[in-house]
Amino acid sequence: METHIIENIPSAIAQNIDLLAIQNRIHEIRGYKVMLDFDLADMYHVETKVLNQAVKRNIDRFPSDFMFQLTNKEFTDLRSQFVTSNWGGTRYLPYAFSEHGVTMLSSVLKSKKAINTNIFIVRAFVALRQYALGYAELKLQLDNFMLETNMQFNEIYQALTELAEQKKEADKPRNPIGYQHIAQNRE
Repeated sequence: METHIIENIPSAIAQNIDLLAIQNRIHEIRGYKVMLDFDLADMYHVETKVLNQAVKRNIDRFPSDFMFQLTNKEFTDLRSQFVTSNWGGTRYLPYAFSEHGVTMLSSVLKSKKAINTNIFIVRAFVALRQYALGYAELKLQLDNFMLETNMQFNEIYQALTELAEQKKEADKPRNPIGYQHIAQNRE
C-alpha cells in the first residue's frame, strides 16, 4: 500500500507543476482573468492561426465576456511586465479568453489533447479563484482583528487617561483637615 502512495507522488507533483505553469499564463485584463490565444495554442499544440480560425468559425459561442481582442495599449502594457519576451513578432493583436471562453474552446477544438489541456486550464482557474477567496477571507479576518485590537487599545488608553487624572488629583497639595496650630512669634 505504501508503494502505491509513493508511486502517485511524482504524478501529483507533475500536476501541480502543470497547474503552476498554466497559472503563470493567466493575466488580469479588463477585470477578467484571461489567457492569451498564443499561450492557449501552445498548450493545445496547434498554431495560433488555427486556434483563431476555429474560434472565428464558431464566433457565436464566444460573446465579449468569453473572448475579446486586446488593444495596442493593453498588449504593450502586458508585454512590458516581462523582462524577456518569447512572444516574438505578432502581426495581429492577440485574443484574450476568459475562463468561460477557455471552456468553450473545448467544444471548438475536439482533439483528445485539447480536452485534457482544457481540464488542466479549468483547474488552474479554479485554483486561482480559491486562492483569491482564501485571501479575501484572510483579509476580512485581519480587518476584524484590527478593529477589535483598536477598540481594546482605545479602552486601555481611556483607562490610562483616567488613572493619570486620578494621580494628578492625588498629587495636588491638600488643605489639612482639623485645627491648625499657628506659631506666634513672641518676642
